Amino acid sequence: MRNRAAIIGAGVSGLTCGVVFAERKWDVTIFADETGQKTTSGAAAAVWFPYDAEPADKVIPWSLITYERLRELARDSRSGVSMLEIWQFTRVGQIPIPDWAKNLGARPISVIPSEVEGSLRIPALPSIFSHGYALNVPLIDTTIYLDYLANRFHNAGGTIESAHINKVEEIPRDFDVIVNCAGIGARELARDSELEPHRGQVVIVPKLDLAQAIVCDDAPLMYAIPRTHDCVFGGTNSISENRAPSAADTTAIVSECSRILGIEAPPVIVVKVGLRPFRKSGVRLERERLSDGRTLIHNYGHGGAGFTLSWACAEEVWAIVSRTG
Repeated sequence: MRNRAAIIGAGVSGLTCGVVFAERKWDVTIFADETGQKTTSGAAAAVWFPYDAEPADKVIPWSLITYERLRELARDSRSGVSMLEIWQFTRVGQIPIPDWAKNLGARPISVIPSEVEGSLRIPALPSIFSHGYALNVPLIDTTIYLDYLANRFHNAGGTIESAHINKVEEIPRDFDVIVNCAGIGARELARDSELEPHRGQVVIVPKLDLAQAIVCDDAPLMYAIPRTHDCVFGGTNSISENRAPSAADTTAIVSECSRILGIEAPPVIVVKVGLRPFRKSGVRLERERLSDGRTLIHNYGHGGAGFTLSWACAEEVWAIVSRTG
């Protein structure tokens, strides 16, 4: 008889854990009240970058492992993963290039043509940027990738069941292992007051001819991420539980992105809002023994780096289960 695993949550963390377990011949069921594009993962710009997650000493190694997994998936045209150059900017002062980025080939960008000899030239961008660097990273098109993961999970024999789980004890007793990938829902599920909802709103506009992704973390947060069939404009990052789109945020996002790209404001296709599950004390990835003797693995609190940490954290969950049984 095969070992059975129940996974709570069908965002990128839950689906990736599902794939890892199901492809190792476990009998896996994902329990979720939202799937695919309805999850916070569906509202993500989903460009690989260790953003809004702690602690760095764990997040960076996990990010680099997932970078390699996603780079491999970029070779599969069905996955929705591709490699894209991202230009990271600041409006004021210098933006230091992190050591991990240097190891991935990051290089400075000259906003002023004479600033750095032999560096990239970006004459089309406004002079509001003072410094930046370029880096090749995986881009995950969520409109393709989440379905890719779900199909891969189903093809390995996994099942997704629509259910809202209020307590882990509600999971049927014939599951040996439970994996908590509930995202912001883990605040209630695990009674974890460390979780904060970091509200992110994005605006989907028609496909633009952008050769790079443009990101600026200074206020106001701004990014333009070109995808296969459209482009993601963003964004916001505020502590809020409001998942309703804000018309004021939409106007501000489209206005700032259009200004920086030097284009007329494009039409809005759809507006999406997700709550990044930021955990103040850091990502929770650990084992807990339930009172009935079953193993519960927590895998949540990834903040704005759910896709960026997904494969490494799923493999760590598998390693914990393999070690402890």
